[in-house]
Amino acid sequence: MSLLSGNQLKSRFNQKISKRIIYLLDRFGVSEPATIMITAIIVGIGAGLGAVIFRHLINGMQYVSYEVIAGWLHSIAPFHLLIIPAIGGAIVGPLIYRYAREAKGHGVPEVMEAVALRGGRIRPQVAVVKSLASAICIGTGGSVGREGPIAQIGSAIGSTIGQVFKLSDERIRNLVACGAAGGIAATFNAPIAGSLFALEVILGQFQATYFGAVVISAVIADVIAHAFEGDTRAFIIPKYALVDPRELLLYVVLGALAAVAAYGFTRLLYYSEDVWESFKIPEYIKPLFGGLVLGVIGIISPKIIGFPRVFGVGYETISEALSGSLTIQLTIALLILKILATITTLGSGGSGGVFAPSLFMGAMLGGAFGHISNMLFPEVTAPAGAYALVGMAAFFSGAAHAPVTAILILFEMTGDYQIILPLMLATVMSTLVSRALSQESIYTLKLTRRGVHLQYGQDIDVMQGVTVGEVMTRDVDTVPENMSVEDLIEEFDKTYHHGFPVVAKTTGDLMGVITLHDLKGVLANDNITGKEVRDIATIDDVMVAYPDEPMWEALRRMANRDIGRLPVVASKEDNQLVGIIRRRDIIKAYNHAIMKKAHHQHRFDVLRLGRIDSSEFLHFEVPENSAIIGKQIREIELPEDCLIVSLQKGRKLRIAHGYTKIQARDKITVIAQKECVPLIKNILTSSETKEEPKIE
Repeated sequence: MSLLSGNQLKSRFNQKISKRIIYLLDRFGVSEPATIMITAIIVGIGAGLGAVIFRHLINGMQYVSYEVIAGWLHSIAPFHLLIIPAIGGAIVGPLIYRYAREAKGHGVPEVMEAVALRGGRIRPQVAVVKSLASAICIGTGGSVGREGPIAQIGSAIGSTIGQVFKLSDERIRNLVACGAAGGIAATFNAPIAGSLFALEVILGQFQATYFGAVVISAVIADVIAHAFEGDTRAFIIPKYALVDPRELLLYVVLGALAAVAAYGFTRLLYYSEDVWESFKIPEYIKPLFGGLVLGVIGIISPKIIGFPRVFGVGYETISEALSGSLTIQLTIALLILKILATITTLGSGGSGGVFAPSLFMGAMLGGAFGHISNMLFPEVTAPAGAYALVGMAAFFSGAAHAPVTAILILFEMTGDYQIILPLMLATVMSTLVSRALSQESIYTLKLTRRGVHLQYGQDIDVMQGVTVGEVMTRDVDTVPENMSVEDLIEEFDKTYHHGFPVVAKTTGDLMGVITLHDLKGVLANDNITGKEVRDIATIDDVMVAYPDEPMWEALRRMANRDIGRLPVVASKEDNQLVGIIRRRDIIKAYNHAIMKKAHHQHRFDVLRLGRIDSSEFLHFEVPENSAIIGKQIREIELPEDCLIVSLQKGRKLRIAHGYTKIQARDKITVIAQKECVPLIKNILTSSETKEEPKIE
């Protein structure tokens, strides 16, 4: 008997738990609305506890970093600010690279992608890895926030619970939103804004079917956080109000400026990612070097008791800006340094959110604008702190394209209603200007760069759900770099190909591409005697694809260069040729994408119908010696409470009809009363050898 691997044991354990839970729900007759309520409460509890634990992890890491380790390194101060972020990067990089790549960056786009393309399914380990990686990153000085990580942590908890309960894709998406709402609510003491963040940003749509469960989770998570942390607001600020109606014009201008600044920050962030991506060093090493660069920024940054103001979430500095105690010179300097610190942290591969940095930048921008407004119009303007408060909401809305969330979360975090009119006006103006500059938010732009295009929370390109590795041609005809041109001519004549990948003779690594057009150009102008393929092939700037990237990206690359083939290499670090994309593969990819869509919809419908009381869906493959092979469905004597729903014949999924013939290896879906299941299995798979069905 072979030993089971750890993953197999884990899978079987999870299956047993799932079956036990479902059995208990069925036994006690729990309805679907009650199931939704129960799961929403469980997710809310998990998200609330996750937020509390995450906050303590950050505080613990910051204490270890800047009390313990900084104490050991006090003799080299301030250069300890180089070492501590680098240590954090050295831990975060391998942790993310080895255990959960989804934990890299600010987290929310990964949740949006899971909701749009994978039915909300997120791997359970993402919650653990994201917690550790973000806590280490923030605790050692990373210029990132808590909201992205906790949204991803809560979403992973919700997704895991949905998968354990074997819910449909729609319900799992709902629980993902519940987890995100609960995480935001517990982190910022903002249950209303947390709920709307989940609906506006994560799901991209407001629906009554989602709203109830999301609110329940947010409230439960907030209650859990209150039980551990008390009823405290993120910022305590003076009461601000509109001084003069003419002041609204200044808030409109501030909203427009915040939109431009948020747009610039978004573009710089992804430009930084591209720059770090271009460095030819292992991916897991980059956060270490990012920590060193961050340390340089920290050394020149203004500090609070020796701690750089641009490190971490920066709530103390935001509070000072809201009270109006920062000078105009300091606010402008901190705005610039915070942008640099944040794009360095995230661009190099750190883990953390962009919400807190957006609030920081908005507060600095608004504070500077308020100081200038006070100098120019002292009679009709509120203190600079009021503009800092409005600037926070306007900047975040300009970056995230989420005006409702921005308005409500600032109101809940501060408890200040007097300034709500300028807050709403500036936030809406910022959103309008930002959308005029770009249709992509700081969240959706990350997905668009991967080839995932979202509209109102849903994927709009059928090809983005198919990877290059699924459809590429793996059996590739190649030519070695040292092949003579005479032999190359024979190879073209023999295969009728229009081009070949050129590979290294010994390693098989991709060296370049040679096309029939290249060969014809040489034959027309040069003497080919003694020439080899490497002499005439395109060696530099060879465009390639990777097996794990969306097919959409490969197609766009081919269209931009108007090329008919694209070599596929193992990874960015490994140039081993593993396949090729040709025009025929594009057709194959489209068919594959349509099939995946059909199967996805079929699975969704099956799961939804499976909630019918006392019924069960059975999926199995017909054995080659089954007695029903060759029979029409109407010829098979089935119990009254049983119906064959569909058959998959090869790659084609068909609706079952009475005249449909059963063939060997057909994959059949049957709906039946639970008490009939053993009899149906026997009828549909009985044979002389009594081969058991292959359950999927």
